[in-house]
Amino acid sequence: MRLQNVNTTDIRSAIELGCRCMTSVFNADDHDVPFFHSQLWPQAWLAWHCVHGESHVPGRHLNALLASRDALSRTHIALPLDESALDKHAAAAYFSYSGPLELPLNRRTIEGPLELFNDHNVREGFHALYALAAFRDDERAMDLVRRSLATIRRFWRPDTGWDDEALTRHGVERTYWQDHFVTGMARAIGPLVKLFQTTGCQEAMALATVLKDKAVAEHFAKPGLERGAYDRATHGDHTHSTTCVMSGLAQYATAVGDRALLEIVRAFYDKGLWAIRDEVGWVIENVARQALESDTGESNNTGDVLETTLLLAAAGWGEAYYDDAELILRAHLLPSQLRDVSWVREWPSPGGGDGRHRVADRHLGAFGFPAPFGHKPCGTGWVSFNMDIVGGAVGSLAAAWRHAVSSSPDGLRVNLLFDYESPDVRIESPYTQTTWGDGQPLGLLRVTVNRSDQVSVRIPAWADATLWRVRRGAGEPRPALTDARRDGAWLRFGPVPAGQVVEIAMPLTRRRLVLRHQTHDIHVDLRGDEVVAMENFGADLTFFDPL
Repeated sequence: MRLQNVNTTDIRSAIELGCRCMTSVFNADDHDVPFFHSQLWPQAWLAWHCVHGESHVPGRHLNALLASRDALSRTHIALPLDESALDKHAAAAYFSYSGPLELPLNRRTIEGPLELFNDHNVREGFHALYALAAFRDDERAMDLVRRSLATIRRFWRPDTGWDDEALTRHGVERTYWQDHFVTGMARAIGPLVKLFQTTGCQEAMALATVLKDKAVAEHFAKPGLERGAYDRATHGDHTHSTTCVMSGLAQYATAVGDRALLEIVRAFYDKGLWAIRDEVGWVIENVARQALESDTGESNNTGDVLETTLLLAAAGWGEAYYDDAELILRAHLLPSQLRDVSWVREWPSPGGGDGRHRVADRHLGAFGFPAPFGHKPCGTGWVSFNMDIVGGAVGSLAAAWRHAVSSSPDGLRVNLLFDYESPDVRIESPYTQTTWGDGQPLGLLRVTVNRSDQVSVRIPAWADATLWRVRRGAGEPRPALTDARRDGAWLRFGPVPAGQVVEIAMPLTRRRLVLRHQTHDIHVDLRGDEVVAMENFGADLTFFDPL
């Protein structure tokens, strides 16, 4: 089945639909704690999970929901969110911290006490508290941040890890799930940096520094490893942990202006990351997956790759990173969102609990475990959209919205060629606007400035800017370089008077990519950065026309 309503162009609507999903998945049979587990095929259901439930999902969702509202509001776009849904996520997050120790804990059974701890969830716990403190001015969250940090200092050391015997004496059992530093405490670097940036919490930054130092010395710049190399033995098989630690290190380096650390991140991005990603930003869900099942990806892994490349681009290391970001968005992350649920079979009767109620509708806007070509990787017997992934992917889309257009003393820069609107500028994308030239359809980029300013437009690596035709206000199209100044990978105008429209007609070059996967290559035909057709090996629930 070729899916309908596949999105390759609209960041804003993807954010809005993802937020709809995150405010629809509370379990009425469990005091409105959000569901974690998801499956839509062969049977449709939502379910609780004993390791990644109340300690994991609220943090992902609060971070994404509140960061999305903030990102859109900065461009004067309202994102209506149900405050009662935010309250439910907050209540679930506080519940997970209400056990014997100030750590994000889980229940062994849905009726049981909070007694299980996995440090994989420390990141998500801090994401919940960060979002509540930063975006809702929640003093209770900040108090809990400090108490949780004190608890971590008491029971965890960077050289010896967790004191399991002491945890047990306090009624907490640590569960072992891919027990590596990268899959555990290192994941928390990102939200700890955000806490420092938004609240000035020095204790959070102190722990982030300890985690950063260990991650660099033992994993991302380990002595004896080739510079930028990926080491499966020390990273563990869970690839989202690798990508979110990479992103966290980039956030840390950006926050403190640590160029040397950003160079380490860049080296890993350019080299080691390719052991687990492909050309469109798909990332394998677990390195242990073999054969056809190895096409199984995970959307929030892709989101972390996107966030990292945006930070590298913003740091001034070349437009190639913006090129990567736009290809990731158009060719994989946006298309992988669940927007067509016509294929989902609902339960015939409303019995069986809330997890079987309106499952398809509640999933609209979700992200999950896609192959590059569709929701159902070859060789898998299920299709799933675990709810934590929705938060991760939507949070990354909010970051993309923030980076799409930037402002500096040099003027406005159009970094990503997406539709975009703010008080300063309106962008109409060449993928959604069309004109004609020399008997062929051309993409038409429109830039309307609301205040007089210099304007720079990124020239994608695949584009031939000598074929671009520019019109400023009235008049016939003329060759671009007589109307604007080419500066490397940028086309610069300036100053553009307030209210004037700059139009650029551009051919969206056809090209072919080859995605290198474990068992086969996947051929992709592109129009610019948008997929026209892709090999799918006869798979079901595909995003694109077959190649």
